[in-house]
Amino acid sequence: MSQQNDLRIDKDIFVSTFAVLLAVCLPLIFFPEQGESVVKQLFNITTKNLGFVYIWAGLLALGTAGYLIFSKYGGITLGDQGETPEFRTFSWASMLFCAGIGAGIMYWGVIEGIYYYNAPPLGYEKGSWQAAELAATYGIFHWGPVAWAMYSLPAVPIGYSYFVRKKPVLKISEVCRGVLGDKVDGPLGKAIDVIFLFGIVGGASTSLGLGTPLAAACVSKVFGIEQSSNLTLALLVLVSIIFTVSSYLGLKKGIEMLSRLNITVMIGILLFVLVAGPTLFIIKMSTTSIGVLLKEFVRMATWMDPVGNSGFVEGWTVFYWAWWMSYAPFMGLFIARISRGRTIRNMLSGALFWGSFGCAVSFFILGNFSLYLQVNEILPVADMLGKIGAPATIVEILSSLPLGGVVVFLFAVVCVIFMATTFDSASYTMAAVTTHEIKEGQEPARYNRLFWAISISLLPTALIIIDGPLSTLQTTSIVFALPVTFVLVTVMVSFFKDMAAERQERDAVEKRSQA
Repeated sequence: MSQQNDLRIDKDIFVSTFAVLLAVCLPLIFFPEQGESVVKQLFNITTKNLGFVYIWAGLLALGTAGYLIFSKYGGITLGDQGETPEFRTFSWASMLFCAGIGAGIMYWGVIEGIYYYNAPPLGYEKGSWQAAELAATYGIFHWGPVAWAMYSLPAVPIGYSYFVRKKPVLKISEVCRGVLGDKVDGPLGKAIDVIFLFGIVGGASTSLGLGTPLAAACVSKVFGIEQSSNLTLALLVLVSIIFTVSSYLGLKKGIEMLSRLNITVMIGILLFVLVAGPTLFIIKMSTTSIGVLLKEFVRMATWMDPVGNSGFVEGWTVFYWAWWMSYAPFMGLFIARISRGRTIRNMLSGALFWGSFGCAVSFFILGNFSLYLQVNEILPVADMLGKIGAPATIVEILSSLPLGGVVVFLFAVVCVIFMATTFDSASYTMAAVTTHEIKEGQEPARYNRLFWAISISLLPTALIIIDGPLSTLQTTSIVFALPVTFVLVTVMVSFFKDMAAERQERDAVEKRSQA
């Protein structure tokens, strides 16, 4: 059979996914206010009444990842025994970080702590020293081990199925076979894959919704260009060109190179802010936040505020857990694809450590710099948030640094590349899922990758043109996170069931050989 036939499209999933995207997005384009209202109502119902599902899902994911790391399964190599990793650690960590975090870390890393300082959780007083310490801590909690456990856990059954069992299928439905059996070949399996694919679009649109206005604000500041929908569209076109070219080049020539460049520039920015900014304050507050996190982690991970009902848990922790969960199948598949030659232990521990570490450093440096300006009354960051919005406030924070114009420009560059790598990874994964079979060493067909690269940018572009709510796409994907949660539970139960069956089979073979 030729490679072209091997890479033929799964038309059922391909057409169904595109149809669902149109069915969800067209009403948002033509009836943006009504669509936004309906989606918000669904989101509020989901988070307020079923928020506990996400909280327990996060705990379960972290516990399961920890078990796998230290269990006998941890030593299993995703590939042939003794095989070396396909990608070096820096490239591997750069790709998983850029795919999973996107421009969101550049946005929230700077400004998230100010929201907590202004409206602190756990009953602390606004503007107090306790509020400041929690403001420096909650970001590294929300973007820490629980998030990366959700991201990396699905990679275990997917990687095992693809690299160890040699099943040439990169689909979430395939790794549900242990529980669902042959039903994964029918409508139920197709539905699982379509929900998974829609989560990718929502996650990618989130990166776009946060990164594009921020990049536009940076460009407006540096070049004195009026911030408008035309500037936003121009940046979106630039992002689309970059990730379309990268998608065409493939995994190693495109995504790997783009991710390495992005992380290198980002490290440069962080080091400059650390040295040129309030170095001692950043070090002290970062050290303090580590202690607060270690002391309060269990409480933060289980706090649901049933008496106070402040709305903090639903607005932040449940929101983030649902966001991570909606994106988890995509990240699991992507992490599995780039982890050939690594052991399950190395893959999980590496994702948890490098992902959490990268996010924490961003909050340590960028977040604590913003907090320093606020608590020392150098810049009224909290007031500016309400008056000029987050993107413009972030630009003003960065502009207060020495060589502020250069920093703002480089910040815009990183945002653009982050968005490009996120869309690139998303289009690659969507092409993989909509392909019948992909053998080791193969990549999805270029025309398939390009189709999804273009498709997932057209819908957000339309929303920008009509000034529609990009955030609604993100919120819609989070509503989809509820069924995704149960899919991921099915995935892990299937994995452990399959492993137990294989062990019984091996034991039976050994007994027969000894008889």
